[in-house]
Amino acid sequence: MAKSDLYEILGVSKSADEREIKKAYKRLAMKYHPDRNPDNKEAEAKFKEVKEAYEILTDAQKRAAYDQYGHAAFEQGGMGGGGGFGGGGADFSDIFGDVFGDIFGGGRRQRASRGADLRYNMELSLEEAVRGVTKEIRIPTLEECDVCHGSGAKAGTKPQTCSTCHGQGQVQMRQGFFTVQQACPTCHGRGSVIKDPCNACHGHGRVERSKTLSVKIPAGVDTGDRIRLSGEGEAGEHGAPAGDLYVQVSVKKHPIFEREDNNLYCEVPINFAMAALGGEIEVPTLDGRVKLKVPSETQTGKLFRMRGKGVKSVRGGAVGDLLCRVVVETPVSLNDKQKALLRELEESFGGPSGEKNSPRSKSFFDGVKKFFDDLTR
Repeated sequence: MAKSDLYEILGVSKSADEREIKKAYKRLAMKYHPDRNPDNKEAEAKFKEVKEAYEILTDAQKRAAYDQYGHAAFEQGGMGGGGGFGGGGADFSDIFGDVFGDIFGGGRRQRASRGADLRYNMELSLEEAVRGVTKEIRIPTLEECDVCHGSGAKAGTKPQTCSTCHGQGQVQMRQGFFTVQQACPTCHGRGSVIKDPCNACHGHGRVERSKTLSVKIPAGVDTGDRIRLSGEGEAGEHGAPAGDLYVQVSVKKHPIFEREDNNLYCEVPINFAMAALGGEIEVPTLDGRVKLKVPSETQTGKLFRMRGKGVKSVRGGAVGDLLCRVVVETPVSLNDKQKALLRELEESFGGPSGEKNSPRSKSFFDGVKKFFDDLTR
């Protein structure tokens, strides 16, 4: 049975950041948690599914693999390492305590959020994709403030311990028989407050900038491949680690060649005389022109393989081949002499369906005759 899309399981978009994913997970995990649904196997299965989606999508490396290869990235031998990506055997109480500590106690100070991952779409020519290239790109992003170095506090000052929660990031509220622990409303779970915000970033610790990066594209990439630049995404909040930048590759359509895996294909037109008598022509490759010997009596559609003239994949392996498909071109703009010569040639064949010189034509018309004979029986 096909597995559900991880983003659909959590009800978030593919561009969702870690905060959105965690928020969606909390909502769904509370809904399907076994403690709230005793003896409900369907809810328990749903809870496990939600947990698995959360664990993948909050891990940058696993999320990148899933975005590129889907569930196949975590099959046997994939990143998940034998037996899917669930991690199997995790105790519900461990999960519950980790995600809902701020509700049911045992809460911890909220950590500053890691910076968001960014995506840049890069279009390459076939030649650039096959040979590799280094390109400069300019991207808008949030970077750590140079003045306060990400703290958000004015130069010469620093964030102060929150007087409401005394640096814990959590406060306790009594509701009937229960004591509920939640994020501090003053510092929003950080444990500290900024009395004098930095003038450059206004207390955010990050500023909007554009930066130029030099990206090395390895030889052999193809449409759909992604290149990860670690730490080149948005800066994290208040000194937290930066996200990653993913360069998404797209290869433009080539006027001559078409790529399929490591092989290249192209069509080579030849005239009627060469198809019948044979000869030698020049065909293009990505490394220059090469000679191709065309044997006599060559038919349209015949493939000629030129070994080692294809592509070497970025994932390794042997170099592919170039496959040239011959197309016999019907002559046009004939003068009277040429028409007369062709009629004379046709007569020498014994008419339009000469058996000896046109075996495929004879076979076709024999088949047509048999077809109609069968219909009249």
